[in-house]
Amino acid sequence: MGAPNKILEEALTLKPKEKAELIDKLLYSLEKPDQEIDDLWAKEAESRIDAYEQGKIKAVTLEKVLEKYK
Repeated sequence: MGAPNKILEEALTLKPKEKAELIDKLLYSLEKPDQEIDDLWAKEAESRIDAYEQGKIKAVTLEKVLEKYK
């Protein structure tokens, strides 16, 4: 973990705008497409649609969902 700590020390000396730019670039680097994950999500979505169409699950309004978090 020496290199990450050294990079962090250097990053902490940056101006706020430079820190934000660095964070943005680091986050962007993590957003690489993963076909396996995309395929799993597509399968899950289809499964949920099928279950809804077969009456196995019901739809819930956004308002109802957000009520839980108030």
